[in-house]
Amino acid sequence: MPFGWYLHVPFCATRCGYCDFNTYTTAELGGMSTSAYVDAALAELRLARQVLGDHAPIATTVFVGGGTPSILPADHLIALVDEVRDEFGLAPDAEITTEANPESVTAAYLGRLREAGFTRVSLGMQSGRAHVLATLDRQHSPGRAAAAVTEARSAGFAHVNLDLIYGTPGETEQDWQASLDAAIAAGPDHISAYALVVEEGTAMARKVARGDLPPPDDDVLADRYVQADQTLGAAGFSWYEISNWARTHAARCRHNELYWTSGDWWGIGPGAHSHVGGVRWWNVKHPAAYAARLAAGETPAAAREILGEAARRSERTLLRIRLADGLPLAEIPAARRCEADRMLTYGLFDRPAYGEGRAVLTLRGRLLADAVVRDLVD
Repeated sequence: MPFGWYLHVPFCATRCGYCDFNTYTTAELGGMSTSAYVDAALAELRLARQVLGDHAPIATTVFVGGGTPSILPADHLIALVDEVRDEFGLAPDAEITTEANPESVTAAYLGRLREAGFTRVSLGMQSGRAHVLATLDRQHSPGRAAAAVTEARSAGFAHVNLDLIYGTPGETEQDWQASLDAAIAAGPDHISAYALVVEEGTAMARKVARGDLPPPDDDVLADRYVQADQTLGAAGFSWYEISNWARTHAARCRHNELYWTSGDWWGIGPGAHSHVGGVRWWNVKHPAAYAARLAAGETPAAAREILGEAARRSERTLLRIRLADGLPLAEIPAARRCEADRMLTYGLFDRPAYGEGRAVLTLRGRLLADAVVRDLVD
């Protein structure tokens, strides 16, 4: 079975107004250095080796996420991956990804990562329009993401992703089309597009509450999704998960596929979540508390849960229905098969795939995916 490692880097130069991820600016950390974080993450990797013991599987994917991983020196990211290699081994075809902000990488930085064995880079483009980037509190210019793709390609990265966000207040249909066109023209082999969600407790949520910004409109978000799917499809990208499109099967993010297929992974770092053998746990969120626990020889885990079969079945339905490969009809409870048949008549499932024993969402079904899941789960 594939086994992945998620390495969380909880640092950002600035905090984007829409973001509720477990990230911290330098000022918020009270002087804690990035080197101290790396030392703690290395300690958790060694702890994981003790916990897994002889059953430790070889790593098939490594994903460095954040935050902004590229805020760290390249040698720090390399040290983390090297520790995975030393403690667990890497499969010959292991996928090794790092996220990065376009303004926080250089050609030399990307070249150093590629030389060290990184195979994939995911760049946070978000938009190709300056006023949309400003609303999102992004720091890069509209053209910087495309330049970073070129630098990644020149460094030897075969797989490059661009992340986009749609539905930002003030974004027009023409703005979104320009962003899609710019992303495609940049030459990545993978594009992710996510609807803006105003998360409670964020700066953007406070602006919406004050009336300074309008909330995202569900109808507009649906229109933007259809626009993205049509534009990306015409450019040779195929959807394989509701928010992800790839040019080829090899361009898909194998690490994320672990999540979507209920696979096993260990999350390293503050606030990171893990799932191994039906057990899920999550680490304490603050980097200082995380480092202190490991320095004291303690687990950084804050809590855990053991998933029962009913919970695991519900999660498989929730996740697999989002995939182009679909959900096997055999996994739908007998009491819900009539609901599935009804959805087929409403055009929410692809009829040929249904005849082959799989529930695969149509474009209309993808727009109503949350409602589909609610009706399929016990």
